[in-house]
Amino acid sequence: MNYGEIKKTDIANGEGVRVTLFVSGCKIHCPGCFNSCTWDFEYGNPFTPEVQEEVIQSLKPEYISGLTVLGGEPFELENQKELVKFLSLVKRTYPEKTIWCYTGYIYDVDLLPSDGKRHCDVTEEMLSYIDVLVDGPFMQDLKDITLKFRGSRNQRILELKKLKDYSSSQEK
Repeated sequence: MNYGEIKKTDIANGEGVRVTLFVSGCKIHCPGCFNSCTWDFEYGNPFTPEVQEEVIQSLKPEYISGLTVLGGEPFELENQKELVKFLSLVKRTYPEKTIWCYTGYIYDVDLLPSDGKRHCDVTEEMLSYIDVLVDGPFMQDLKDITLKFRGSRNQRILELKKLKDYSSSQEK
């Protein structure tokens, strides 16, 4: 997996001051995407163990609220295989910090169902490490610069723990 950029103090992509990882590779190609250079899976640099350690160390300061992963597209099958291991490491190292993730795919259509177009053997585990998922493709005709942490009105901010708690209580 490659990455396009790492921001060590970002306040635009989630609550608080965050470390942000922009992964490379996206097959959605939303018109008007703010980061179209990351569509190419070969863009940027390899996400090596040394780079991973750099991100882990960047998360250490108390003023850092957590990690945000966006792209490109974190939920492309090629990226999930690498990210799931890294997100697990982040959660083990900093259980008190939150992980936000942005995806152009739709949580309950493309990711969660076993027949979803971006569901694979590691998707559920990857989702288990994510506290907040911003889902849905960017849609230029629904662009709204007044929205917090998203670019178009169709995108949702999903607190995954609350969704899981809700669905568990409904099954009882």
